[in-house]
Amino acid sequence: MNWPQGGILFWTIVSFVAFLGAFAVIGIQSVRVAQRTSTDYLLAGQSVNPWLTALSSMATNNSGYAFIGLVGFAYRFGLHTIWLSVAWILGDLLVWLFVHKRVRIHAERVEAKSVPSLLGSTSPSERNPLLIFAAGLLTFVFLGVYAAAQLKAGATALHSLFGWEMVVGILLGAVIVVLYCFSGGLRASIWTDCAQSLVMMVGLAMILVLAMTEIGGPIALIENLRQQDPALALLFPPNLAFGFGLYFLGFVAGGFGAIGAPHILIRSMALKSPAQFQKTRRIYLASFVPFVLASAVIGLCTRALMPELAEPVTQMTVMGTDMDLALTQQAEQSLPLLAMRLLPSVLVGMVLAAIFAATMSTADSQILSCSAAVTQDMMPRWRSSYLASKAATLCVTALATAVAIFAGHGVFSLVLIAWSALAASLGPILLLRLAGQPVPTAVGLTMMVVGLMAVVGWDQSGYQDDVFKLLPGLLLPFSFYLGYRFPNRR
Repeated sequence: MNWPQGGILFWTIVSFVAFLGAFAVIGIQSVRVAQRTSTDYLLAGQSVNPWLTALSSMATNNSGYAFIGLVGFAYRFGLHTIWLSVAWILGDLLVWLFVHKRVRIHAERVEAKSVPSLLGSTSPSERNPLLIFAAGLLTFVFLGVYAAAQLKAGATALHSLFGWEMVVGILLGAVIVVLYCFSGGLRASIWTDCAQSLVMMVGLAMILVLAMTEIGGPIALIENLRQQDPALALLFPPNLAFGFGLYFLGFVAGGFGAIGAPHILIRSMALKSPAQFQKTRRIYLASFVPFVLASAVIGLCTRALMPELAEPVTQMTVMGTDMDLALTQQAEQSLPLLAMRLLPSVLVGMVLAAIFAATMSTADSQILSCSAAVTQDMMPRWRSSYLASKAATLCVTALATAVAIFAGHGVFSLVLIAWSALAASLGPILLLRLAGQPVPTAVGLTMMVVGLMAVVGWDQSGYQDDVFKLLPGLLLPFSFYLGYRFPNRR
């Protein structure tokens, strides 16, 4: 690997610190309009405008997943990653068309400050405490894992730039997350998300143009991949057990998994008015679609320009790391290393600061959602306590930090585990609640268990690469509910 040296490294560090400081200042400025209430801390006072909601939702939906995970996945597996991206976009579009606006309306009607409260309430006075507690516990556990993936993603960027040990970057990220949360709660996260998303869109565009220019265009890119390994240039994944249709549908379900992502849904709950959703959706899609596709193509470009990252890893004894995990971790450094190769040192610092800060602000919004799960859902006597919300933030950050340090998975794997578990356990109940369908306590709890078991079972079945685990994770809870509602249906 070619690390920046001498004056190049100096200006990269100066730029990195300057942009990271600018992002932090933007987030901290939110304290000037913050109010010392749990509603303001967790929902930004439900006063966020469409531009901020859209760009923040786009940034928090991607960050470590796209910058580190998706780029690394495309680097390792080649051209057919494009189908994952397209299918994910379609699934996410369905959520924006049919779910987000209804979430905002229902949240206001039942006076919910968290997603578990949202799916366990039919009115401000009619709440299902056991269902809300269970949803809060699931949010606490799996969104904490998701936040850990963001801390690992930010640490990966720092490792690529400075060669720091991952644990140093994770601990630094945890400190920054606490500062973000304590400065302005969800509002601080939203403000910094927007600044980072704009910088990253510019950075990705520059990297993509320069990479394609050096490679010689799309045809030359595909030929380069084919010469390295014919499997990298295949448009469709080979040897699928159930065919391409179910493979594609599985990733559509993956994108639709946003129905179980509290850190994304909470931004819809914070929007000022449900009437603003059409504008919000247009802004979101105009940024989200090119962002995801560009991330996948950049992964392919990195494989073409830096094939040495795929070479066998020789130092395999550290902490018992196996070959597949080591190759994943190397591939997940693709974007930072490609930025170092193609961009001037000042712009390298800008891009890496945006990657690091974006993953941190995503982590802080996830940790805020976990804090809401603790104070609003698991311990409702703390519902109105501003100090309890902050104490919960510290505890959840400690959990996410521990998972990030000790979990033996790459960023992409951690994200997909948490994403699928949340969507399968919370998503079906949320959709039924928004549709006005009855969800008795026993039925709701069983659906949660069925969804989780389906995800875990499919992940261990040997078919996880043929159909994404969230498709069975969504279908089985709904099938159980239909059996409950229509027991004599043939």
